[in-house]
Amino acid sequence: MNMASNDKSKFRGFFRSFSYAAEGIKHGAIQERNMRFHICSGIAAVLLAYFFSITKTEWLVILIAIGGMFALELMNSAVERVVDMVTSEFHPLAKQAKDLAAGAVLVYALFCALIGIIIFWPYIYQLF
Repeated sequence: MNMASNDKSKFRGFFRSFSYAAEGIKHGAIQERNMRFHICSGIAAVLLAYFFSITKTEWLVILIAIGGMFALELMNSAVERVVDMVTSEFHPLAKQAKDLAAGAVLVYALFCALIGIIIFWPYIYQLF
């Protein structure tokens, strides 16, 4: 195998990994109810941000919160799948793993809601 074909193979493998990631995101958006909720919430936040013409810094905070929520929800789903794959029987550690992952999502979602209140409340208040 020459050097050029080895580089092409690495290049293809690199881009193939993006297609796997896109497949995971697609699966999460289609199959996971909570992910769909977070997508709708993210869209609502972006629409509010656009409507209120928030600052660049506020945009950055909102986008980081949305991206983090999507990533964490996907990780939660991955933990659930791995636990389900390892055991179909009830096991206290399996339950703990799922509960911990779900708890992480809840904590982040509450902080995202707080971020939304802190950023959007002054704009909403000005309307009245």
